[in-house]
Amino acid sequence: MKLLAIDTATELCSVALYRDGAIDGRAVSEARAHADNVLPMVAELLAQAGLALAQLDGIAFGRGPGGFTGLRVAAAVTQGLALGADLPIVAVSDLAALAYGAFIEHGWRDVAAALDARMGEIYYGVYRCSEDGVTALTDDALAPPDEVTLPAIDGAAGPGWQAYRAALPEAVRAGIENADDKPPHARSIAALGAIELAAGRDAAPESAIPVYLRDKVAEKRRQS
Repeated sequence: MKLLAIDTATELCSVALYRDGAIDGRAVSEARAHADNVLPMVAELLAQAGLALAQLDGIAFGRGPGGFTGLRVAAAVTQGLALGADLPIVAVSDLAALAYGAFIEHGWRDVAAALDARMGEIYYGVYRCSEDGVTALTDDALAPPDEVTLPAIDGAAGPGWQAYRAALPEAVRAGIENADDKPPHARSIAALGAIELAAGRDAAPESAIPVYLRDKVAEKRRQS
């Protein structure tokens, strides 16, 4: 299997290429230049592998949560490339990617992942990880840090925990002492995307749309 992965949900712009279990990646941290950086990085990665886009089996992307502008870049680039090459797409939660990256690096099974949502809020979710992928133990959520609650976990991942550590409830702080604060990377999205694609859980290019948790929360408040 050959799969391209793209993530621009945070300040880190990353791309990765999955080829039969091996993953190669590129990344640059330049928040306001994702639109300029992502396509040249994709072209470099494919050229080094000696592959054309049409030779891939699919494209995975970080669907969010994350920065609004960054999420739109990843979704638009994924949709454009997939439409042009007639490829299926796989949308991967960036919180799931954080959790799976921590599983790969540290061996943690139940992982709480978090990103800084700005405006005094945090994106977070808890995932059970294995060689077969991830299972969500909670829905991806948006909340003020003092309202975060977590089940029992083996570890924590993502820069959101450090950003709001002082404001988190004491019980949560105790569970995230070993938090890995690296941002999500397309390597983890590639690994999860390959699992989903192999299982037939892919979608048409037109469905490559971002997930904005803040919009969902606002809609629920309007309906209440």
